[in-house]
Amino acid sequence: MMKHFVALAFAATALAIAATASVAAENISVKAVMVPKESFKMNFQDGSQHFVLLVRREGKAEGQGALAGADVTEYGWHDINPPRDGDPRGYLQFRAANGDIANIKWAVRAVFFKGDKKPRLSDYGYWELVSGTGQFANKAGVGALTIKPASKTDRLFTLTGEIGPRPGPR
Repeated sequence: MMKHFVALAFAATALAIAATASVAAENISVKAVMVPKESFKMNFQDGSQHFVLLVRREGKAEGQGALAGADVTEYGWHDINPPRDGDPRGYLQFRAANGDIANIKWAVRAVFFKGDKKPRLSDYGYWELVSGTGQFANKAGVGALTIKPASKTDRLFTLTGEIGPRPGPR
């Protein structure tokens, strides 16, 4: 009798864990063309092309998942040393139509490749949901981020990954 009770308890626990896992995360796949609104640039003036760009850009997220349809603001710090490398990083603030906010921290590694006329920059990195309100409160999120030129001034941010409930206290 005790063996059956233990087996039944074990099965119930396994089903509860499986049910929790099934609601764990939602896939995210969004793109936003980010347009500069403010920027400040510091050139190192040491004979190199090294510069730091502080920028605020704005755009609209399009795609799938909880971030789709949101207005996006980038607060970025782009430390770039052409034609070698760079370490852009910053925050993206997504504001859904209902006012809910998702604060995302991001970082990419910038690498230059030989191009036809000038070096080509490639930015690959990650993002993490660090806080939010409303539907984004008590959520975790992580994924991949790329930044590509959309025009001479605009940048295409692409985020893929997942957002789901944070685990509760243990």
